[in-house]
Amino acid sequence: MLNEGKRLRGIGKLGLIAGAGDLPLLILERAKSLQIPVHTVLLDGVSDEERFPDNSLCFPIGSIGKIIKSLHDAECKSICFAGQIKRPDFNKLELDAYGLKNLPSILLAASRGDDFLLRAIMKLFEKQGFQIIGPQEIVDNLIAPTGLLNNILPSKQDLLDIRKSHDIARAIGDLDIGQGVVVCNGLVLAVEAQEGTNKMLHRCAELDENIRGTLTNRAGVLVKCIKPNQEEKVDMPTLGVKTVQLAIEAGLAGIGFVAGKTFLIDKHSMCSLAEENGLFLLGINEQDNYENN
Repeated sequence: MLNEGKRLRGIGKLGLIAGAGDLPLLILERAKSLQIPVHTVLLDGVSDEERFPDNSLCFPIGSIGKIIKSLHDAECKSICFAGQIKRPDFNKLELDAYGLKNLPSILLAASRGDDFLLRAIMKLFEKQGFQIIGPQEIVDNLIAPTGLLNNILPSKQDLLDIRKSHDIARAIGDLDIGQGVVVCNGLVLAVEAQEGTNKMLHRCAELDENIRGTLTNRAGVLVKCIKPNQEEKVDMPTLGVKTVQLAIEAGLAGIGFVAGKTFLIDKHSMCSLAEENGLFLLGINEQDNYENN
């Protein structure tokens, strides 16, 4: 840990471009503990502004040139994108001069999918000389481990559902559709697209009880999986207490996630809530060896 802290301090001042959720705040807290100076950039209407220090700067999401200038003025050499940022409405997006100059390449990337769009945005910052630092390099303590995280054991059917969910998640990820899939007794209940994991789980909770689990007879699993060609520095899957709560309400038996490639926000609370409600939390690997976990 000491060597890791020394290596990260060598990146100089870090520019943190903060989306919504807890991850940017956890990065800010971790950087402070490692004595890494941070220049925080908030996005108007996206970031949870009231949760950040008063000296944090806030820009409209289309002000790419102003954001870059702010990072240069703060003498940042490295930047980190963290938190949820929904795809903007390009018809209403007000871009500054730098954004307009790069609009054709941005629109082309956006037409090919979210992963291409994220890579295009990264390139704009890299062209300006910034090194992109993945959140996992700073908050490595949030990375999901392999194996069972609590004392609720998955059944044989649960393991089969995990295998199928994982296979489908990788397939839709390869098409840049989404990261999450819910399967119950071999039946695909939901596939995540632009609505996100939370709304997908809401949909599952509204399905007929004859095809899904219930609060008293749990069945089915959620699996989240990083897309096969996804840029890990800006869009690793994230699970938290809210995910567990929605899985409980949907009657699921458990949640599976890829070890080493998933953020678990407040793992202790996740495990406690899952344990109290009879859900398992299982870190799987890319080789599908679920029976060995």
